[in-house]
Amino acid sequence: MTGLIDSHCHLDRLDDVPAALDVAREAGLAGMITIGTRFSQAETQIGLTRFDAPDLRVWCAIGTHPDHVGEERLPSVEELVQKAEPSCVVAIGESGLDYFHSGDEAKPAQHAAFRTHIAAARETGLPVVIHTRQADDDTIAILREESGKGAFPFLIHCFASGPKLAEAALELGGYISFSGLLTFPKCEEIRDVARIVPEDRLLVETDSPFLAPVPKRGKPNTPGYVAHTAARLAQERGVSAEKIADITTENVHRLFARTRL
Repeated sequence: MTGLIDSHCHLDRLDDVPAALDVAREAGLAGMITIGTRFSQAETQIGLTRFDAPDLRVWCAIGTHPDHVGEERLPSVEELVQKAEPSCVVAIGESGLDYFHSGDEAKPAQHAAFRTHIAAARETGLPVVIHTRQADDDTIAILREESGKGAFPFLIHCFASGPKLAEAALELGGYISFSGLLTFPKCEEIRDVARIVPEDRLLVETDSPFLAPVPKRGKPNTPGYVAHTAARLAQERGVSAEKIADITTENVHRLFARTRL
């Protein structure tokens, strides 16, 4: 399957980036977006775009993951906007809400950080990459409130919920990306959502080195494995793998507009 773009990976977490890029080339990938999880390491993400090449594009996003908002100073809107100036930075994030590892005391900081990243997305026109885990209602509420202040592009990455979150995100103009979870035997609800997302809002990702898809489950994930998720998405939607590659790549270029540069 050629031409795929891994819309969400973490090259900084891979042991051997050149080897991973070789696997991606063998799988026929056209590119990947490496996503930041700590704003303090934004330069690391930007530095990884040195691997960008005509046959395999590498872009990045900068931001702070909700799990890390209590561990370092959070950036201001102005700092995010300034750091996002290079054309290799195609998104803000990942940001959002994650209640799996935290208690109620962490919610105010996560909410504030999420709104800051959204404000930076609104100002730059870059999409905000959203991580949400066991926080659907608050994620929906914040997206609706912030959308009322002015539109901004966004992506729910590694979709891991049900139709309520999907419908709310789509209603607000968002995109939805599916990871290796789509291939896991017990994730039927995710497959149900994958079958109903409009064609022009679909993306695929690895979230590597996490969540390796079947048949690579249990191994460290790598961007090249996005082909397995794309193949399962094609199966669930009753279309060819080539069509899914064409659809999702076009959607990446529409949402992450700088990838067209």
